[in-house]
Amino acid sequence: MSRSQTIVLVVDDEAHVRILLSEVLKLEGFACIQAANGQDALDRMEESPVDLVLMDIRMPVMDGMAAFRIMREKWPSTPVIMTTAFAGVDTAVEAMKLGAYNYISKPFNNSEIILNVRRALEIQSLTREVEDLREVVRTRFEVNSIIGRSSGMQEVFKSIGRVAPTHATVLIQGESGTGKELVAKAIHYNSRRSKGPMISVNCAAIPEGLLESELFGHEKGAFTGAVGRQKGKFELAEGGTLFLDEISEMSTSLQAKLLRVLQDREFQRVGGMETLTANVRLIAASNRNLDEAIASGTFREDLYYRLNVVAIQIPALRERREDIPLLVDHFISRCNDETGKGVLQISKEALKQFTTHHWPGNVRELENAVERAVVMGQGGVIMPEDLPVSLSGAPSKQMGSAVPVLDGRPLKQMLEETEAKILEAALTQAGWNRVKTADLLKMSRKALIYKIEKYGLKQPT
Repeated sequence: MSRSQTIVLVVDDEAHVRILLSEVLKLEGFACIQAANGQDALDRMEESPVDLVLMDIRMPVMDGMAAFRIMREKWPSTPVIMTTAFAGVDTAVEAMKLGAYNYISKPFNNSEIILNVRRALEIQSLTREVEDLREVVRTRFEVNSIIGRSSGMQEVFKSIGRVAPTHATVLIQGESGTGKELVAKAIHYNSRRSKGPMISVNCAAIPEGLLESELFGHEKGAFTGAVGRQKGKFELAEGGTLFLDEISEMSTSLQAKLLRVLQDREFQRVGGMETLTANVRLIAASNRNLDEAIASGTFREDLYYRLNVVAIQIPALRERREDIPLLVDHFISRCNDETGKGVLQISKEALKQFTTHHWPGNVRELENAVERAVVMGQGGVIMPEDLPVSLSGAPSKQMGSAVPVLDGRPLKQMLEETEAKILEAALTQAGWNRVKTADLLKMSRKALIYKIEKYGLKQPT
C-alpha cells in the first residue's frame, strides 16, 4: 500500500459489507484497510495513520459512537462518515454534534458513498491548507521577524510581548512607513485571538461618507446604492482583531460612534435597528500627533483615552540608523527570492548612502529603494549608481536627463509629464501615503487623488 494513496478505514461488523465498500473505494483509486468493530478500528489507527474513516454505528465489542468519541480526541482532523441500518433522529443528531462529516442510512448506493468520501476529503484538504497558511502568517509576524536591534525597537518588542496575550486596546503611533501595521499583526498573531481574522482598515483611504458603512455595515436601502445588506468590518472581524490605521483621519461624528462601540461593545448597521455585539480587539494607529489633533479639535479626547490603554511608539528610521544595514540585508535577500536575481551584497559606498539618508518615508521607502536597486542593478553587488536619484544626489544610469527633449511636443504635454514624474517621486518618498504626499507637495488630498488617477500612477508591487 503506497502512502501517496488516500487511505480509508472501513469499519463494519458484517464482512461482506466491508469487502463491498472496500472494492468500490479501490475502484476510485483509494487504498482501504478494514476493521470489524470500534476497538479494532482504534487499534488500526494506532498502528498507521488513515485519511478518512467510514464506520458503522451498531457493532459488538465497541460500537461506532463510542469509538468515534475516542477518535475525536486522538485524531480530531480525521473526517469520519457514520453509517447504520438503524436510522434514528437522535443518533443522527448525536453523530453530527460530535463532529461527524455526515450520517448515511443503509441501504446506500455506491455513488452516495463516493460523493461523501470525496467531499469530506476535499474539506479536510482545505482545512489543512488554512491551518498551514495561518502557521505561515503567524511565523511571518512573530516579534523576531520584525527587524531591529536598536534600543527604540527593543522597547517596541517588549511592548508587543507584554500586550499580545491580553485583550487590551492598543494605540500605535509613528510616522508613515515605520511599520505600524506590521506591529499590529505581530500583536494579533501572538494573541489568544490568533485563530480569528485580522481585518485592516485604512481610514484615510475611504471617503468619509462610506467609512461608517465600511466599519458597521448597512441594511438594504440605507442610502443610495445600498442594494442589499452588507456586513461591516466589525462583524467580519468577529473573534479576531480590527486594525484601524490612520484613525486621526476619521471625522469627529464617526469618532463618537466608535467611542460607543468601545464603551458598550455594541453597534448597529447603518439604517438598521438590530443591536449587534462587537467581539473584537481594536488596535488603532496614527501617523499624526494626537495631542495636537485634540488641541485643534479634530480628535476627541475621550476617544483618545479609550484607545490609549497601551501605547506603542515606533521610532522613525532616522532615529535608529544602526538598524539600516540589517534591514538592507533582509530586503536584498527577500528581493532575490522574489525576483530570482543574484545580488550578494551592497558596496560600502552604497551602504553609506543608505545610512546617511534622511528617510522621510521610513522603512517603506527603504524597502522600495532596495527593491529598485536589486532589480536595476547589473552585477552581484549594489553600487551607488544603482540607487534612486533621491539617495545618490545625481541622476542614476537608469533615470536619464530630467530635462525633457524638445521634440515638437506641445508645452502642456511636457509639463504634464514633468508633473507626473514629480508626483511619482513625492509618492515614493512618502511611501505612497497620500496624506503625507499631499502635505509634502502643499496640496489638498482631493487634488492629489485627482492627479494620481489622471496620470494613472500606481504603487509598485
